[in-house]
Amino acid sequence: MRIKFLGTGTSTGVPEIGCQCEVCTSGNIKDRRLRASVLVSIDGIRLLIDCGPDFREQILPEEFAPIDGVLLTHEHYDHVGGLDDLRPFCRFADVDIYANNITLDALRKRTPYFFLEHKYPGVPALLLHEVYKDRPFTIKNVEVQPIGVMHYKLPILGYRIGNFAYLTDVKFIPEGEYSKLEGLDVLVINALRIGEHISHLNLSQALGEVKKIAPKKTYLIHMSHGIGLHDVVQPALPDNVFLSYDGLEVFI
Repeated sequence: MRIKFLGTGTSTGVPEIGCQCEVCTSGNIKDRRLRASVLVSIDGIRLLIDCGPDFREQILPEEFAPIDGVLLTHEHYDHVGGLDDLRPFCRFADVDIYANNITLDALRKRTPYFFLEHKYPGVPALLLHEVYKDRPFTIKNVEVQPIGVMHYKLPILGYRIGNFAYLTDVKFIPEGEYSKLEGLDVLVINALRIGEHISHLNLSQALGEVKKIAPKKTYLIHMSHGIGLHDVVQPALPDNVFLSYDGLEVFI
């Protein structure tokens, strides 16, 4: 399994527009973050987790090949704003989109032209599939286990594929979901910043979840400039916890 971090930033990206802090003005490429998304490749099958507004830029360096499924965590724009840029991949086949009912309803309302009975040429051909947190599903021969978590008061989804799990925009993990996170080789989990936030885990809270879940390795994602400089924060983290960065590849 290959996990390619296409973007590791929060909704504003890093640098933030107009900000002159030390992170936003850093010359270190690891401090520059597009909106959060990963591309998972396993046995020739490619799964995209989230498709934000930077998707076009993120996918251009990758091989132009089918995307076998798009797993959406929730409907916020920084996670779905790039769906229109899936149009070229519809040359291979309609693109399958997997999400909970809240997200699917939002897509139908915000992008109705995707789903017209009589579409005009060039509109992306997306097939919507409703996902339930307690019902694993299969994309080709790859099993996906949804994980129900809370983004403040909004129910959203994480996903487990084999011994890899991806959780972003999490503030709270219900106790009953931890059993789905046992025995992980790699956990990806959000850590927005050092300070408290109403709807995201901060760094210390994310590390608390890592301690409870106990994966072999953890990569932090969905970070703002408030996380600090990569080269300052990374040495202070536990040996098996890493700040992810755009372009990072992890293999299981």
